[in-house]
Amino acid sequence: MRYDLVIFDNDGVLIDSEPLSNTVLAGYLTELGHPTSYEESIRDYMGSAMHRIHELVMERTGQRLPEDFDDVFHSRVFAAFERELKPVPGARETLEKLAADGVPYCVGSSGSHERIRVGHRATGLDRWFPAGRVFSSQDVGRGKPAPDLFLYAAREMGVAPERCVVVEDSPLGVQAAVAAGMDVYGFTAMTSAEKLTEAGATALFADMAELLELLG
Repeated sequence: MRYDLVIFDNDGVLIDSEPLSNTVLAGYLTELGHPTSYEESIRDYMGSAMHRIHELVMERTGQRLPEDFDDVFHSRVFAAFERELKPVPGARETLEKLAADGVPYCVGSSGSHERIRVGHRATGLDRWFPAGRVFSSQDVGRGKPAPDLFLYAAREMGVAPERCVVVEDSPLGVQAAVAAGMDVYGFTAMTSAEKLTEAGATALFADMAELLELLG
């Protein structure tokens, strides 16, 4: 393989969480007096850390979200995960293949460590991700589209940025990978090929089976 490390985004790439979490987010923001459709939530917040939600609402309305916003949101999302969350089709097989081939990989997610753990447990993906392979925006000062998270993951895994490839499904994540000096493969399951290409994706794929071919 031409890379020394594969960094996976989590939501929408390994676990099929974006429809659930954005449904919850849109509903909660609307409930708080900030009318938001599911499509708007996907457009504005998919792939971002929690601070971006607070910043955009403040920017647009001049109002702060409640102090317990994050806690309430996560409790609702985790409940939805426990009821409905599934792995992205092909994610298990991809991880099995990488592990069998001895290819180093990890997660670099905008979600909190708790959110990552809950999602992995609910889908059975936790077996492939011990603590040393899980990196969250909580670990760095700035979330995506800043490169901090991916650079941190590469450093902790002992791999130079130019020897890493990132697997992402959001324009914000693609931008972060490009800013980190890494190649990035854009997963088009929920985001258009055009948007991921505009963000700087090195290559595109629509099915996890294609990813292994891209990785070589």
